[in-house]
Amino acid sequence: FFQKTLNAVKSWFTLFGWAKGQNPISIPHSLRRDVCIVQLTVAQEKSFKRKIDKDKGFYEMLLHLNGQFIPGIAASQSLPTNPVERMFQLHWQHSELLSFLKGQGAFLSHVMPEFLLAPEDYKIWTEVNTGLRRGSMTSSGKLSARPIFVLEHRAFETMSKRAWTDVLLQIYKVFVLPRISSHVASDSSSSESLQSMPGIKPEPLCSNIYSRYERTLLVWLNKHYEKNRKIVWKDSQRGGIPPMRWIVNFDHDLLDGLVLAAQMAGYCPYLISTHFIKMYTNPRTHEQFLHNSLILVKAMHAVNLDVDIKV
Repeated sequence: FFQKTLNAVKSWFTLFGWAKGQNPISIPHSLRRDVCIVQLTVAQEKSFKRKIDKDKGFYEMLLHLNGQFIPGIAASQSLPTNPVERMFQLHWQHSELLSFLKGQGAFLSHVMPEFLLAPEDYKIWTEVNTGLRRGSMTSSGKLSARPIFVLEHRAFETMSKRAWTDVLLQIYKVFVLPRISSHVASDSSSSESLQSMPGIKPEPLCSNIYSRYERTLLVWLNKHYEKNRKIVWKDSQRGGIPPMRWIVNFDHDLLDGLVLAAQMAGYCPYLISTHFIKMYTNPRTHEQFLHNSLILVKAMHAVNLDVDIKV
């Protein structure tokens, strides 16, 4: 499950996280490299500045999604070449990042700044905080006041991957999901049939699973499915018109592909005769579920909607 979540996060941020088109990322390697690029490119210079209009770095992605920089962190970053000073500055930057996201409503109390460091910087951090290493510190550098748990390399890599994934998920939660409008256009053709179905309330305290923005999406899915199911499959030879359903989650209720097909048909009705009419409207077997999924993915490719969804 965690690997599937990681893949979904990586795909979304690769496709939609950047102002200048797609930018492939890997979690955590490319994210750590973006903020530690000085290690790989500078050996003799005192500092290295990364220009915002030239390179696609993590903070540029955050600027694109948020519209503003993190207070105290400039558009172009300068990192010292002294390993200890560089580590302290990166640790401070990660601390500011986490504090900024928490201030926007992110849940990241379990993520420590040192988990976002590169392995070589984490090693320096543990050596400094356990007294095995000494070195100069920047004005923002300080020893940790918390108990130190030294992780071996494999355990740290696992922790770092999880930490960066959670950071990206929370960035999506606080900066992308709130863009969803709560306005749902009234539609008399679908509202009548929806009256007999329990409603989905958008109030914040109505669910401890989904946010009000996610529940707005569920309302949208319900309205479009109920409106389009009789249109898309009115001539279906593989089960007829599918029955009414109450869509309450993004997992089980989307498995057969019919709900997503109904959404696409609302915007791309020309796909009905070429793709969606061939779907099983009451799938029973694994083969029929796979058949519907193949058609849905082919429909996405037909309109150049390549979001790397696996059948």
